[in-house]
Amino acid sequence: MKKINSIKLPKNIKNNIIFYKYLKKHNLNTICEKLLCPNIYKCFNNKTAAFMILGKICTRKCPFCNIKKGKPNNEIDKNEIKNILKTIIHMKLKYVTITSVTRDDLKDEGLYYFNKCISEIKRKCPKTKIELLVPDFKKNINLAIKIFSQNPPFIFNHNLETIKRLHNLIKPNSNFNSSINLLKKIKQNNPNIITKSGIILGLGEHKQEIIQLLKKLKKIKVNIITLGQYLQPTKKHLKVKKYLTKKEFKYLKYKAYKIGFKYVYSGTLIRSSYYKINLI
Repeated sequence: MKKINSIKLPKNIKNNIIFYKYLKKHNLNTICEKLLCPNIYKCFNNKTAAFMILGKICTRKCPFCNIKKGKPNNEIDKNEIKNILKTIIHMKLKYVTITSVTRDDLKDEGLYYFNKCISEIKRKCPKTKIELLVPDFKKNINLAIKIFSQNPPFIFNHNLETIKRLHNLIKPNSNFNSSINLLKKIKQNNPNIITKSGIILGLGEHKQEIIQLLKKLKKIKVNIITLGQYLQPTKKHLKVKKYLTKKEFKYLKYKAYKIGFKYVYSGTLIRSSYYKINLI
């Protein structure tokens, strides 16, 4: 089994360092760093990132994920949204992805904070397009559908991550059907919104199971699908069962387009919020 080579740094790393320092100066978290994304240097070099709100401690314990797990104790940085706005304005960002840790400790799971973040970006940076990459909000799914239908982003993204058979193993505190319902209802309530979902591969799924999941996502009118290779963050995380070949990723891309998806991004290093797939 051949492992993936380490990622090369871009030729011009100056923007990379400037952007990184600016994020640290304003105490901002990014999913790029926390999930050890292999595209982090390319994204930072292009002055783009997926901002992670509601802190950096997740209340879930998904065994594939590198985000710190624990008890946030209801803490929220009051300056977080303000610092995101400063970054958008200072860096002249045309497109931002807003995601978060899962906050089961909060009564609303952070929904009103998400809503405030969207509203503030729309108000102060009206030309900046917003992609949301959200958790499942399993205790407040109806409230989530209401809020994001009334105050929609440019793209609404919720990752299924895996097939139904492996869902309890990979996302033990989540519910597969609830995630499907979230994507379905958001589209039904706001037909013009672009919906998106991502799947990580190499955890034991079969080809036909992937195709069945793609069909299910297309049935609920998801517009964009991302398919990427799972890479084990540390020895404590789930092991890779299989490294897919370029040919296999190409085949899945072909099948997804044939099923009817408008945009398909399939490859080893494809990630749900990778800057190259942003539609501006």
